[in-house]
Amino acid sequence: MKTLFDSSAFAKRYIEEAGSQAVDDVCQRTTALALSVLCAPEIISALNRRVREKRLSRQDYFSAKSRLSADVADAVVIELTPDVVSRSIFLLETHDLRTLDAIHVACALEWGAEEFVSADERQVKAAHKSGLKTTFIEGFRAGPIPSPARRWRTP
Repeated sequence: MKTLFDSSAFAKRYIEEAGSQAVDDVCQRTTALALSVLCAPEIISALNRRVREKRLSRQDYFSAKSRLSADVADAVVIELTPDVVSRSIFLLETHDLRTLDAIHVACALEWGAEEFVSADERQVKAAHKSGLKTTFIEGFRAGPIPSPARRWRTP
């Protein structure tokens, strides 16, 4: 399955919290992974915030960053193109979304994702209304997690 993760859900691969197992389960059935160009910087921002708040050690940060880099290297990264920007504007005009959330949904639509995964209810609702199959991941943020045993399948 062609799956695009929003950073709110994909971050659960690197931060132990409710929903982390669900993200790993989705990754198991994913045959092609895509991420918005915004995903990695948003996750790095969240990890660094935890380091500053002393909820994540520097060692765990570097471990999570390394795992994220490996995942990004295996993913299709959807860039900000004129078509993505145009779709984002339409989404912002027709749904209750924040700017970056609209860009993630627009990237999924542009790539032709078969599944859009997010931990943001408004974003999932907008993606669903836009014709995407959606998966909502519930949970709150807690701490670092070890490397997942398996990633997504490759074709």
